[in-house]
Amino acid sequence: METGQYKKETGHVFRWLLGLVIVLLVGAIYLFRYHGAESGNGVDKTSARFSDPVLAVAAVTATQGDFPVYLTGLGTVTPLRTVTIRSRVDGELTQVAFKEGSSVNEGDLLAKIDARAFQAQLIQAEGQLQRDEALLQNAKADLVRYKTLLGQDSIAAQQAVTQEWLVKQYKGTVEIDRGLVANAKLQISYTNITSPITGRVGIRLVDQGNIVQATDANGLAVITQIQPIAVVFSLPEDSLPILMKHYLPGKIIDIEAYDRSGKSKLATGQLTAVDNQIDTTTGTVKLKGQFANEDNALFSNQFVNIKMHIDTLQAVTVIPAAAIQRGITGAFVYVVNNDQTVSVRPITLGPTEDERVAVLNGLKPDEKIVVDGIEKLKDKMTVKPITLEAGQTSSDGVTSNTGSAHHSEKSAKRLHSQ
Repeated sequence: METGQYKKETGHVFRWLLGLVIVLLVGAIYLFRYHGAESGNGVDKTSARFSDPVLAVAAVTATQGDFPVYLTGLGTVTPLRTVTIRSRVDGELTQVAFKEGSSVNEGDLLAKIDARAFQAQLIQAEGQLQRDEALLQNAKADLVRYKTLLGQDSIAAQQAVTQEWLVKQYKGTVEIDRGLVANAKLQISYTNITSPITGRVGIRLVDQGNIVQATDANGLAVITQIQPIAVVFSLPEDSLPILMKHYLPGKIIDIEAYDRSGKSKLATGQLTAVDNQIDTTTGTVKLKGQFANEDNALFSNQFVNIKMHIDTLQAVTVIPAAAIQRGITGAFVYVVNNDQTVSVRPITLGPTEDERVAVLNGLKPDEKIVVDGIEKLKDKMTVKPITLEAGQTSSDGVTSNTGSAHHSEKSAKRLHSQ
């Protein structure tokens, strides 16, 4: 009796559990189908979870064009000429005629030194000259008389000869006196100190009223020529072969000076000299360029970055630097094929300019290459390429410098969201 009742109760529990399982299963199927419908494309997410994902990448189109080749180096602005103004005579500095930091022209008066002592020497030398010139004239007159008397056989021949040598002696004395006069005038001219070059004068080193001497080491001031001005810069010795190939007599090589950041262009000039030896401690060679500096953009001892236009590659393939990857075998890029897959393509790189790189071999113009989303790429992987417009920036901040316009800025935002 109890056994039959037990079986009856067990059957009720089993049926109740079976019904509960059926209800839960129906509910799960309903929810799965409901969410599938909300997706809008009817794709089974369970099956999509186990399939390979399609990676969205940003791509640009390689272009073809002329590519400038630059050599870059670090340099220091150097005055074309630097002159330390010193006194050539000793005396009191009576006047300072220049303004510190101002521009001066060649021949401008800079300072004056007391000239009274030298003027006294000039007067003394001129007086001595006049006296000796008078003695010379008297000796010449006596020589004429002596020659007349000698012709009349009224005096001895020795007396006439002696008089001739006396005239020559006075001539020598007069020449010495003239030299003393010229030297005195020269010393007076040295009391007016003028600028030997056109340039900018620095801070004065001696004040008015001081006694200056020709042996003073510091001088009165320093003048630097800044128009034109020079820049001394260095290049790696590896750059010498291409440089010397183009550094020919009569050929002008343009150079550009940029600020410390390398972004702001300061001036344009020309290469004027290449040093005759390599610095073995640094492996570099020094070069010198000259700039007109009409706007005073370059200042003495200023640090600058130099770009030297050395050549131009004609009709070369150009790509953004962001597309380049490097491996054991060298540089390569991911090329987007027509079937929406990517292929690893080894390339030979040329020179670089800003964010652009010239490709010498391995890539043709109009081929699409990946510039963003490269981290997860593999060879033969299927991708969803989004082509960036020229100048458009991807989610990683990569700007397309090349390529045609296929998508708007929304494409880059869509890539970022994916």
